[in-house]
Formats: sequence, C-alpha cells, structure tokens
Amino acid sequence: MGKITEIKLVGQPIFKQIMNLVDKVDIQGLLRKHESDYYYKSLKTHTHLFTMLFGILSRCDSMTEICEGLRAMGGKFNHLGMDQAPAKSTACDGLRNRNHKFFEDLYFTLA
Repeated sequence: MGKITEIKLVGQPIFKQIMNLVDKVDIQGLLRKHESDYYYKSLKTHTHLFTMLFGILSRCDSMTEICEGLRAMGGKFNHLGMDQAPAKSTACDGLRNRNHKFFEDLYFTLA
C-alpha cells in the first residue's frame, strides 16, 4: 500500500487544521463589528478562542485544567500567535464578561 497523497493536511495536528479554517474567515471584520477586543488588554479574542478550543479538544472539565494544560505545552503553540498561556483569572474574566456575539457570528460563518 502506498501513501495517500491526496490529503493535503498530512502531518498537521487537528488543532492546527481547525485554526487554519478559522483564519480563512475575516476575523478582523468580526472584531470591528462586535468590538470584541475593546476592553481587553491581555486576553485578546483570538487567544480566548484558542483557549476554549484547546479545552474542548482536550476534554478539560475546568478552566484550571485548560490553563494548566496550555502552560504545560510551553512554547508549542507560538506558531498560532500565542506567546504564553493566559492566567486562570484572566481567562475566567474573559469567559464571564466577553460578549458571545463574536463567537456566534464566527460559528455561523464557518458553518
């Protein structure tokens, strides 16, 4: 049996594939529309989305597990534009206070 050469995503983790789909959407337009980054300095919307997707794909049950998992990964996610893992309190504040309309529009744009 030979290698399947039709698959163009060989060697990329599933997480990177999902983030590539998200990058094809006009995120900057959605950010301007919803002003999603307006009140947040340290937890930008892209980092928030990345954190939540990591939690879902890693089957984490709490924000502590998500933040500790990201911290354990170290610098393996800097190709996605994330320098360091967000603090638990910062991620919780973003989850609690950020408007959900940005994520809703992003979801329906991808669907």
